Amino acid sequence: MRPPKFPGPLFSIVVAFLLAMTASAGAGRITTSSVAPSANSVTFKVPKGTDQLAPDITSIAVSNNDPGVITFRINVANRPQLGQDMLFDVFVDADRRTTTGSQNLAGVDYVIELAGGEVNLFKWDGTNFTRRGGDPSAASLSFAYRRGLTIHISAADLGNTRGFRFFAAATSGVAVDPDTGALDFANAHDDTAHPAGGGLYAFDVKMALPKLVVQKVATTPQKPAAGKPFSVRLTAARSDTGARLKGGQITCAARAGDKSISSQTPRFVGTQAMCTWIIPGFARGKRFVGSIAIVFEGKRVSRNVSLGISSSSPSRVRPRLTSARSSKLSASFRLPDSAAALSSSREAKTARCA
Repeated sequence: MRPPKFPGPLFSIVVAFLLAMTASAGAGRITTSSVAPSANSVTFKVPKGTDQLAPDITSIAVSNNDPGVITFRINVANRPQLGQDMLFDVFVDADRRTTTGSQNLAGVDYVIELAGGEVNLFKWDGTNFTRRGGDPSAASLSFAYRRGLTIHISAADLGNTRGFRFFAAATSGVAVDPDTGALDFANAHDDTAHPAGGGLYAFDVKMALPKLVVQKVATTPQKPAAGKPFSVRLTAARSDTGARLKGGQITCAARAGDKSISSQTPRFVGTQAMCTWIIPGFARGKRFVGSIAIVFEGKRVSRNVSLGISSSSPSRVRPRLTSARSSKLSASFRLPDSAAALSSSREAKTARCA
């Protein structure tokens, strides 16, 4: 991909801008007060440009959310739609240090460039802003255009920045060589957005610390039974990314009535943390009170469970006859003695023959 360069009029504008830079990087800010980290937003006023044919950047709103996605909203008064001849560059000093990045651009480390309807992220390599084999990562980078340019990019893709300086430039009248793809700035018109007193705009990335949130609690079986195993499963996720936990330190605690119960070794089953106890036989009719907790990256989440303990289901026993009943039945169905039966049979036969 083409590294961003500054030929023709754009180069002259950037040079003029750099000569005018001062240490007052915060000039031109419209609003900034104590803003909640979940809605951190600052709007920067842009001085009126001198080229009436150039895209007119009136203001730039920068914001970020708790997961660290940064949004640049570049408002353009005279370009309601994105033209094929338009080009935008956002120059970002991600670490706010002039000793790193491009020394000719006050320490700029990254350039976000929209050209030809495609947005790319370039990083200073010591000589130029380049992009090779997915370096730098730009997985989060996206854009939209409606009466101005909106760019979304994660702070992680800007070197995990927690505060940066920036300026921007918009260009129209850019032609593309159909054979080489090279950009022709011969008829270009530019507007550079920077504070009125010179320097770069400054923005602090503010993110609320992530929390662990409970998504689901389940038990197996539904209620504990005396003499049987009983498990509690907890599914938790990060508040910033929504990713479910698959690891961490699990703590299990429980009692049956006023007696503590030791758990088996806790473990993760997929995204579920699981605690298992063997409910003592003496606990029938008592109450099980237990808890399961996960500690992950210094954050803790837990849930309590309180249920009555039922009797374990009795085993089915085959009915058996009592000794007295067995003797009575045997007497009722006693067969004649074989010898007596044979004698009686012979006597009956003799009588019939007489």
